[in-house]
Amino acid sequence: MRYATKLFCVCLLAAMGCRSGASNDGLLAPDSMKAVMWDMMKADELYLRISAKDTTAARRKENIRLYEQVFAVHRITKKQFDRSYHFYAAHPDQFKLLLDSLDTYALRERTKQFEKKYGAPK
Repeated sequence: MRYATKLFCVCLLAAMGCRSGASNDGLLAPDSMKAVMWDMMKADELYLRISAKDTTAARRKENIRLYEQVFAVHRITKKQFDRSYHFYAAHPDQFKLLLDSLDTYALRERTKQFEKKYGAPK
């Protein structure tokens, strides 16, 4: 339950920072796509934790519900996400930049969590 609350708070903060994330052609800008993909990965992790405890979660399509929550927080549709994801996947140079940015963001978030839990290194 504590993890779900953290997920909701992070999604809410990410949504406030990504309000104008769509470009003119309907594709998500790299920064917006990074935030959405980060939240999608966290939703996947939450789903894995839920399904390990509750085997009926797969039958209830819990992962789909979590993805829809991520889309709602970022004010996008599944179609926009799919279109953007396929665009970036079809352009390896831009996709690499997106994934590198996501990796850097993940490292920064893990460092913040570590420092929050154990304190800053001396």
